[in-house]
Amino acid sequence: MFLFLTYVAAGIAIAMPVGAITIEMTKQGLKNGFFHGWAVGLGGMTIDFVLIAALYFGLASILQLSFVQIPMWFIGAVFLVLIGYESIKNADKDITLPGEKPVKSIFSSYRNGFLVAVSPGNIVFWLSVFGAVLSNTYDSNDAGNFLIIASGILTGILLHDIGLLTITTLTRKVINRSIIKWFSITAGIVLISFSVYFLYEFIMSIIRIIQ
Repeated sequence: MFLFLTYVAAGIAIAMPVGAITIEMTKQGLKNGFFHGWAVGLGGMTIDFVLIAALYFGLASILQLSFVQIPMWFIGAVFLVLIGYESIKNADKDITLPGEKPVKSIFSSYRNGFLVAVSPGNIVFWLSVFGAVLSNTYDSNDAGNFLIIASGILTGILLHDIGLLTITTLTRKVINRSIIKWFSITAGIVLISFSVYFLYEFIMSIIRIIQ
């Protein structure tokens, strides 16, 4: 139990730094409420779960190959540009104030979270920050600790998302449509800035190979 709780705390700490997923999750939480924001988080966690499964089955080394990572930098940049552009273009649309029924589907929010998470930045983070921890705790003769640690980390991320969205939902009750619109525009700009970084990494990776 202590091991599980230790890695729940680690999962919360891992989820705290503000990234593209957090930005998109907060934006959807403000525009459409708790469950839309949570759907973004669940979309991101789907990729997290896949990466943990990859580590468990020994596939992490494939994800670290340059010919796998380089195209993903470009794909991630494209996804973030599209989501960022959509955020700016539709900043004053799909805003649901408390008491109103959301027009946007839960699935579209989940899809955005999934697409944001499908980026080498997210994958490299998982593999480098705690992939080594999970790999070191994995024992083919006793996979129990690995599963406890992995489930603890995912639980921590889930608790972080719920806490963040609870705050977002409470904030949503005291702000107006104009503030939500400008937050959506700001979120779009931030997402596009992440895409510029991804594109830079894509170009630099190609240059390193050529040299």
